[in-house]
Amino acid sequence: MPRFPVVRLLILFSFMAAAIGAQNADPIEVNKAGERWVQAALKKMTLDEKVGQLIVSSFRSSFLSTESDDFEKLVKAVHEYKVGGFHVFGALEIAPPVLLNPTYGTVTLGQPLEAASTLNRLQAISKLPLLNTADFEAGVGFRIMGATAFPRAMAFGAARDEKLAFEAGRITGEEARALGVHVNFAPVVDVNNNPRNPVINTRSFGEDPATVGRIASAYIRGLQSAGVIATLKHFPGHGDTDVDSHLGLPVIKHPRERLEKIELPPFRMGIAAGADAVMTAHIEMPAFDPAPGTPTTLSRPIVSGVLRKDLGFQGLIYTDSMGMQGVTKMHGPGEAAVLAIAAGNDVVLHSPDDGAAFAALREAVKSGRIPEAQVNASVERILRAKAAAGLHTTRTVNLESVGAIVGRRANQALSDEVSQRSITLIKDSRNQVPLRVPREAQLLYLSMLDYPSNWGIAAPSRTFIPELRKRWPNVTSIELSDRTTPSEIELVRAMAPRFDAVVASIFVRTASFSGRMDLAEPLQRLLQDLSRQVASASTPFITTFFGNPYAATFLPALPAMLLTYDFYDRAEASAVRAIAGEAAIGGRLPIGLPGMFEEGFGLMRPGPATSSLAR
Repeated sequence: MPRFPVVRLLILFSFMAAAIGAQNADPIEVNKAGERWVQAALKKMTLDEKVGQLIVSSFRSSFLSTESDDFEKLVKAVHEYKVGGFHVFGALEIAPPVLLNPTYGTVTLGQPLEAASTLNRLQAISKLPLLNTADFEAGVGFRIMGATAFPRAMAFGAARDEKLAFEAGRITGEEARALGVHVNFAPVVDVNNNPRNPVINTRSFGEDPATVGRIASAYIRGLQSAGVIATLKHFPGHGDTDVDSHLGLPVIKHPRERLEKIELPPFRMGIAAGADAVMTAHIEMPAFDPAPGTPTTLSRPIVSGVLRKDLGFQGLIYTDSMGMQGVTKMHGPGEAAVLAIAAGNDVVLHSPDDGAAFAALREAVKSGRIPEAQVNASVERILRAKAAAGLHTTRTVNLESVGAIVGRRANQALSDEVSQRSITLIKDSRNQVPLRVPREAQLLYLSMLDYPSNWGIAAPSRTFIPELRKRWPNVTSIELSDRTTPSEIELVRAMAPRFDAVVASIFVRTASFSGRMDLAEPLQRLLQDLSRQVASASTPFITTFFGNPYAATFLPALPAMLLTYDFYDRAEASAVRAIAGEAAIGGRLPIGLPGMFEEGFGLMRPGPATSSLAR
């Protein structure tokens, strides 16, 4: 207890140092040759070319023939709208507006060579080099097949190692540049302090502003060391919302004093660490702008006032996707683009209609609604970012090098380490972790899903089950979800006592546009009943949570609980190794679990070759 005041002083001093650094933030740095190119290019540009630089279009990274209609649309964006860059998404399968099959998923990973090839072709036809962006929050493999996918940010918060964050940033930067992407919309520096946050959640490093800022700063340094611009998002802080901004406009009603203490410190620290971009959020903050119904994206008091003036940020400011309903419910594409630039954003990202955005912005500048001097300042920042990336000398990437850079074994090994070190044991009341049953034991494995649809990329338990069977061959596996019938649940309840051990995995997502983040109540009751049943027979019962860690708060009676903060094969393999006692368990909660455990809690378990976890 006596050390707490010292800790608070250290945190206060770190915030003060970060604030000083943020106030002295410099514009994006370029060498002398790059600066000469910036000024020469700016001097020659027409109004249409300047307006186009304020727009970033997008495409899906599946194969695009140069003779296809889809590629022609991209060519039109370059030639007619003169866009400043493209945002690279994964891939998408075409689906009808009404799906009779509830398990059908449309989102797939993109292809690395297709992304690089498309960007090369677009660079070749653009008068000015394109500054391309992507959402590689959890590594390039988050969107692109075969690339390195890292655990979600909250896993880094549980591992609490800045070196891992730096290396993850560096690797992500190297793989992004290999594809022709120059701006990564990461790290998320939102402080997730709302357990019902449906859209940030595990995308945040945690609930402590100092920890979020510290890990994010390491990631920023790593990413930008590889020549990729880091983007702080979602300004001024999306962590304390309970509305998905893809579906509506969240409102954060806290007073400014509270926002200054919780939401803003990670942004100040990230700016001080050298982040060259910030993304504004579709959230309403009356303490910063009292105008009702005004998202930050469209708020001049927040973008030009709080971010530019108060925090002293001199880099690029991107809007969040302008196709999100936090904006589209209020304004058409043209007016939304004008309001965003008038507010002080430099770039309109992913407009629902690039043509309408271009026409409206051009008219707004001609009419004086948006001062041309402001446009010139934004274009100069964009050109400086392009020069800093070396695009004024080399625009395209070598397709032959993609396979040598993207998804290397060393990159995958680092991701494995992050995943393993993030595993957090929050409860083990019967001392059953690791699982100590003989190889020939009969195991019941329950794969419990929030809902069965849209699992195309991360089909639950596809790795957990085979990894479990490598250690214990006699595994009976059952999948349950909100579509499981009462009779099926009753059958599981009746058969469970016949097994030597019960292992359960709970998969609860916080996915954009879903509006869901819970396990069905009948499944919660089943787990509680099983916990009581196996207790009398001393049968081991271990549960692992994938995705939303707050789901554990609805099941406090479970005897043994591990958190992974993630999905995908890597997280499942890490969990099985932890359960089997083949790896140390040392993760600590990056968030508090209301009514259960405080932030920083975690039970330690030694690895097979150590007697204690020395860190």
